[in-house]
Amino acid sequence: MLERLRIWARSLKHEVLALWFACRDRRTPRIAKALAMLVVAYALSPIDLIPDFIPILGYLDELILLPGAIYLVIRLIPPPILEQARERASDWFAQRNPEPHSYAGAAIVLAIWLALLWMLWTWVAPQAW
Repeated sequence: MLERLRIWARSLKHEVLALWFACRDRRTPRIAKALAMLVVAYALSPIDLIPDFIPILGYLDELILLPGAIYLVIRLIPPPILEQARERASDWFAQRNPEPHSYAGAAIVLAIWLALLWMLWTWVAPQAW
């Protein structure tokens, strides 16, 4: 079972990199490109929306949300473009290039966390005084 999880995780990395290449292709439809950019930015972000140290919920994004979003975006990309992007991703991994990171994704996650903290502060602070 552990080996199946490793294979599944490796295939997700491959699909994220394929989406990264697909969103750079000018033939990709705009809505698919926009969603692919968001998914790739979050998937390659060094920061998670739900921190992993939170019991059960910490892995919710990696186990359910991210694979679901990847599946949705893959369905929106035309098959020829997706196949070409998958080939480029395979070549990337075959050359042992480092996995790209998304600091824009990290900035988005930080912005969401700051917005949530601000909303919590504006809700709690007036009641505390």
